[in-house]
Amino acid sequence: MLAIFKREFKSLFQNVIGWLFVGVLLALYGLYFTVYNLTGAYPTISYTVHGIVFVVLIAVPILTMRVLAEERKNKTDQLLLTAPVSVFKIVFGKFLALAATFSIVVLVICVSPLIMSRYGTVDFVQNYIAVLGFWLYGLVCISVGLFISSLFESQILAAIISFAALFVGYMMSSVVEALSLPSLLSKILNCYDFMTPLSNFLSGDFEVTDLIYYVSIIALMIFLTTQVILKRRWSVSASKVSFTVFSTSGIVLGIVACVLLNVAATYIPEKYTTIDVTSQKLYSLTDDTKEYLKSLEEDITVYVVGEESSVDEVVVKMLSNYKDASNHISVEYVDTESNPTFTSNYTESDLSTGSLIVVCGDVSKVVSYDDMYEYSVDYTTYTQSVSGYDGEGLLTSALQYVTADSLPVVYQLEGHDETALSSGYSDVVSKANMTLETLNLLTVDAIPDDCSALIIHAPQTDFSEDDVAKVLAYMENGGDVFLTLDFKSISNMTNLSKILEAYSVSVNDGMIADMDRSYYYQLPYFLLPTVETTEATENVSGNMSVLAPYALSLSYPEDADVYTYTPLLSTSESAVLKQGVTEDTVAAISDASSVTKEEEDVEGSYTLGLLVNTDNGGNFFVYGSSYLFTDSANQYVSGRNAKLFTDNLNVMTEDENSSSDAVVVASKSYEQEYLTTTANAVLVFGILFGIAIPLIAILFGIVIWFLRRRR
Repeated sequence: MLAIFKREFKSLFQNVIGWLFVGVLLALYGLYFTVYNLTGAYPTISYTVHGIVFVVLIAVPILTMRVLAEERKNKTDQLLLTAPVSVFKIVFGKFLALAATFSIVVLVICVSPLIMSRYGTVDFVQNYIAVLGFWLYGLVCISVGLFISSLFESQILAAIISFAALFVGYMMSSVVEALSLPSLLSKILNCYDFMTPLSNFLSGDFEVTDLIYYVSIIALMIFLTTQVILKRRWSVSASKVSFTVFSTSGIVLGIVACVLLNVAATYIPEKYTTIDVTSQKLYSLTDDTKEYLKSLEEDITVYVVGEESSVDEVVVKMLSNYKDASNHISVEYVDTESNPTFTSNYTESDLSTGSLIVVCGDVSKVVSYDDMYEYSVDYTTYTQSVSGYDGEGLLTSALQYVTADSLPVVYQLEGHDETALSSGYSDVVSKANMTLETLNLLTVDAIPDDCSALIIHAPQTDFSEDDVAKVLAYMENGGDVFLTLDFKSISNMTNLSKILEAYSVSVNDGMIADMDRSYYYQLPYFLLPTVETTEATENVSGNMSVLAPYALSLSYPEDADVYTYTPLLSTSESAVLKQGVTEDTVAAISDASSVTKEEEDVEGSYTLGLLVNTDNGGNFFVYGSSYLFTDSANQYVSGRNAKLFTDNLNVMTEDENSSSDAVVVASKSYEQEYLTTTANAVLVFGILFGIAIPLIAILFGIVIWFLRRRR
């Protein structure tokens, strides 16, 4: 077999075909790599690889057309047919030579993520899984071309039929979807769908079943090629022996074995066959959802609007993950054409295909498909694109809603120019199945009895004495308060400070800067404090977990008899309290080295967040940074600021949400951090990949071909 491999591989590069194949594919890849990854700064090569798939359909038939057809035409195959070498070794040796030629292209592609990593964050696992899928797809195409080459003497005919066969595999999924064929016929036709497995690889969804499918197709094509040659070998050497044993029966058994293997693979639970290699874990459940599902005790039915074949594949996969994670969840697809009144039993709204109705006993909640995807708008081109997927967050919230004993009400104070909760934090409250209401103390005699928690977020004007009295009365009755302070307005908050003083808490004059590089992001005023391990911070404890910009520090008595003080956020021992710092002061700083410890600065560890447990069971959260709870700060730490907010809410509402703590799953972003490529990088690597390497390969092939002709 090794001799066959060497002979075939050498012959490919002793003429122009092998060099031309490598050169053309690399030239097209270099073009797409320059456009998508270097100029477009996209950090994955999925689009780049997908761009050259159609070129593979054209190039592979040209590569494989002569491998067996030429020998058959020139009658040189008689030497192989009568050689003391097994037919399998002959076929497999030729296949390996073709695969090695294609692998040269793939090896060059493998360098791309390393180059991209010089200019930003690159997910190597996701990129190389995409390369693996492209390599396997190419090998499938080669195996099909090899088989068809064994059927014909004409190289041109072999190339045309190979392209047609590969094109059918390329278009099959689209054709089946467009024709809306019956389920059984669709499944049969999709057995020859080469693109769907590749799409999964390119999207970061590694399916073991896709790997089995590609490998089984390659094995089947090699087996069928072997059968074709066996038929001809026996017709040459032993014409009295019937060759049907080696063709018809063998072909049937080979196809049946291939089908059974792939059918058996579909019965393996997805949790054992699916590996989500995306950095955002787009195709798997988060650990928070998995832990919640383990504790689920009630039986829940999720009705899906539409037949399974018509529902978004992402939603179908998500629901399958939920079923695998809990025996208490069942999923039923409802064909609204045959049952048009079904949704009216749960909602008066019209639901689009893919919407969910979550039912537990007599309680139900609708999750609209239209709410699952988030979109962003590019106002330079006025185009809209998908920016995130929130299906898991909405479904997990719905599961908690239908099983909850009661639903807490959270009030956000207004009337003092408070900052409204940004959308990300409003979503946290909504997904935790808490009702968020606004409250103006001027319009009420007291804080409502149904208030589970009162949020006072960054007030800019001071409270009245009457406002202070109402808040303190609420807290003395065991009420929970969540207070954030803004460094720009704290100096004018004489009355608000009385609420803090009532619990022996004070705000230090000055902004905190941490001189320890491990405790800040970019500037010493953008703090990465240590999050202490408490019930109120259980999901985010540790260092470099949350981001707290422009923070004030809090003081409290070390020895307390009445109240219990629990620090939540703490700086390093190298932090300093700086006087007279404003937002303009911070904006004028050019780099971290511009911030130094001055003589009047007091150094030490400071508390930025504090929990006071009152003597009547209330919880008083105080944070010295209102910017801590903003969407912009939350994005820098991958949503951990929002998790801190969720943990705090759970502590404040635990009586009302008695079954378990609320689980809040953030939307999964489709947007990736772009590369920062220089113009020089685009020029150098664009020329290298798009022109230099392909041109050298093609010229080298032409020179070899010309020299061989002169001999």
